[in-house]
Amino acid sequence: MNIRIAASSDAPGLLDIYEYYTLNTSVTFEYQLPNQEEFAGRISDTLRNYPYLVAEEDGRLIGFSYASPFKTRAAYKWSAETSIYIRMDLHGKGIGTNLYRKLERYLAGQNICNLCACIAYPNPKSIAFHQAFGYRQTAHFHNSGYKSGKWHDIIWMEKTLCEHEIPPKPFIPFSELAEF
Repeated sequence: MNIRIAASSDAPGLLDIYEYYTLNTSVTFEYQLPNQEEFAGRISDTLRNYPYLVAEEDGRLIGFSYASPFKTRAAYKWSAETSIYIRMDLHGKGIGTNLYRKLERYLAGQNICNLCACIAYPNPKSIAFHQAFGYRQTAHFHNSGYKSGKWHDIIWMEKTLCEHEIPPKPFIPFSELAEF
């Protein structure tokens, strides 16, 4: 398995993974699968400030993970939201673990202190995965999203990635990381 930085050209393969979640689950609250152009734009937009990673095996994309702003106000720049999607038939094979390990290394290099994950509830597999990474549940919101004919709750989980120094080290956009 190879974990690497995503490229816009990965959009078709990533959409193949994301399609199942969009059309068959409440894991994502999107109703329709984005087109390739829109998804490619999401990848390139994300990479300006945050990591977007893919896992591949034998030339086939098998998972992806990325970070995004937790909120857009300046004071939030040391917090990021994490997301992860693994090909449905490949859960439990360490793909997510490898993706999140590398994602966290990049985010620590950017001086991100807080990681947040928004999870449709119930989702015991995702909750257990995040708990294994040191996330803890901090909020439960009821009936937050309507999809597939019913209302869904969400929970927020968080993880502290680094010390909260005063003043904090400056946020480094992903595109400016020396490792990038």
